[in-house]
Amino acid sequence: MKIAFATQDKESVNAHFGWAKSIVVYDVSPTGHQFVESFEFGDTLEEDGDEDKLAPKLEAIKDCAIVYVAAIGGSGAARVVALKIHPIKVPQPESIIGILDKLQAVLQGTPPPWLRKALAKEGARTFNFEEEEVTQ
Repeated sequence: MKIAFATQDKESVNAHFGWAKSIVVYDVSPTGHQFVESFEFGDTLEEDGDEDKLAPKLEAIKDCAIVYVAAIGGSGAARVVALKIHPIKVPQPESIIGILDKLQAVLQGTPPPWLRKALAKEGARTFNFEEEEVTQ
């Protein structure tokens, strides 16, 4: 499954989605992870309220299941979710490789429901959801 990371340095998740200089994309599976592509957005993205700055970022992540960000505005989050991409906010800068290693380990076991939903978008694995307890 493809995972996107909003980053200023291509090593850590340390950027607001709308202001990220780069978005890097990796493919992760239970057996490993691999760099796919890096998208560059330059330095002129700080204007608050400029919704057009989101369009190229949304295009870059359109086939990803998850996007990791340091922060994301309400409008950006709504647009990401509308593309059926799960945004995850990290509370402090975190290594991209560290996140990929953790995801790989989770994929080797039984992923939580939100991750199974992201996997379903990719068609990577199917699960028997009837075994889950339903609460109302």
